[in-house]
Amino acid sequence: MTQTSSGHDAGPAGGPRAWTPWRTVFAFGLVSLCADMVYEGMRAMTGPFLGSLGASALTVGLITGAGEGIALVLRLVTGVWADRSHNHWRLTVLGYAMTAVCVPLLAVTPFLGAAGLAVAATLILLERTGKAVRSPAKSALLARMATSTGRGKGFAVHKALDQVGAFSGPLLLAGVAAATGLIWPGFALLAVPGAISLLLLAQLRRRAPIVTEPELETATGADPAAPASSTLAAIGRAVTGSDLPRTFHLFSVAAAMMTAGLMTFGVISFRMVEDGLLLAAAVPLVYALAMAVEAVAALGTGHLFDRRGSRVLLVVPVLVALVPLCVFASQLWLVLAGVVVWGVAYGIQDSTVKAYVADLVPAPRRATAYGVFAAVQGLGALAGGGLAGALVTGHVPVLAGVIGGLQVAAFALLVHVTRRRTGSVQV
Repeated sequence: MTQTSSGHDAGPAGGPRAWTPWRTVFAFGLVSLCADMVYEGMRAMTGPFLGSLGASALTVGLITGAGEGIALVLRLVTGVWADRSHNHWRLTVLGYAMTAVCVPLLAVTPFLGAAGLAVAATLILLERTGKAVRSPAKSALLARMATSTGRGKGFAVHKALDQVGAFSGPLLLAGVAAATGLIWPGFALLAVPGAISLLLLAQLRRRAPIVTEPELETATGADPAAPASSTLAAIGRAVTGSDLPRTFHLFSVAAAMMTAGLMTFGVISFRMVEDGLLLAAAVPLVYALAMAVEAVAALGTGHLFDRRGSRVLLVVPVLVALVPLCVFASQLWLVLAGVVVWGVAYGIQDSTVKAYVADLVPAPRRATAYGVFAAVQGLGALAGGGLAGALVTGHVPVLAGVIGGLQVAAFALLVHVTRRRTGSVQV
């Protein structure tokens, strides 16, 4: 970075002046806000849309399940890819572009006749692949950007903006569907926030030289021209996790246990409607409430994380243990209170927890670590989904007991992990 004659920072080689750390974090949050409008809007309507194209319930489950599996497990490879190639920005842009393009293209599938369902399924899986491509690289970039702001606050602000998109996207799709009686016009409209996300990302890339590829490359000290066999060996180490700290693995297991206890909103809303507590048309409003709560929780706990340290995470298993006791009650007010608790726990899981991952691993391995962490969390989500699906009908006390046991174990692991000092980790 150079300086102008007035003493202000300028970009590399006299390029655009660099933004401040807080401005770069906020801009990255706006990118995620727009992108979340696109893919959360899609996810809110995927089931009904595929059904309108002729998919059965089983087909919908297979397509959406495969998509979530791709979005999580593929990060094992894309995280290593980002660290080995130093192409954090390129992978981030590619991943966001896949979302911005694939979701609006769903609008044409109703006009493709018999091929419509297959094309729609392909686009949904490609969008989820884009999520896997960008997530580890994006998190590593964000961890670098938030070094000066405080990682807890940086990840929290990013998550809060992210959640604005997460609840506004589904509400936009619901509004368009209500006004037109059709789903596909909403997908076409999502091309607008998708394009804005890419324009913002291009501007951010020009204005954030604090996290350019050369800097990350210098940090890793790795050879970008390493042979393929070396890259394959790195991928193998990432899958086994042999080159990451033991405390990181313990923390990942604790996070997986907490994730297993947080049933998906689909399970919660299914019970609300089935028990006659809520009309199906009101479900998006409750989901929007949960998304808003997530944003507030991320901001609050991120600030506490920077001031009080990692012990703030000990509240998560306590919250998770309370969720099944509330959301499966027979009183609507208690169910809604449970949804609020669910939103708080999810907000911490997806912001402050990620900030702590950056403290547990050295900077050159962060994208790899985020990939491994997501895969372990994915296994927890898969186990939790199966557990909830098997016990939510007729066996809620057993479900609550199993989740409570998992949270006791998660709490014990967190107590052990958070005793370590984080100041020695490379930033």
